[in-house]
Amino acid sequence: MRIEYDRDTCIGMFQCVAEWDGFERDSDAGKAILVDGEEQEEDQFVREIPEDAELDAKFAARACPVDAIEVYDDDGEQIV
Repeated sequence: MRIEYDRDTCIGMFQCVAEWDGFERDSDAGKAILVDGEEQEEDQFVREIPEDAELDAKFAARACPVDAIEVYDDDGEQIV
C-alpha cells in the first residue's frame, strides 16, 4: 500500500499530522511534510505505508479537507 501527497494542495490544517505520525508539521511553510516521502514531481510525494500503519494512513487521507492525500492498494487502485 502506498500514499501520495500533493504538498501544493495542502492548506496547513494539519489534520493528517493528528491522525498519523507519517506526517509532520512544517509551521514555517504552513504545510505538512510526508516523512520519508520521495518527491516524484514538484510538490508530489509518495511512500510505501508500513503494514502496521495502514489504518492510520487511511485516516490521515480521509481527514484532509482538500484531498491532498491519496492511498492506493498494492494493485494501484485508489482506496482513499
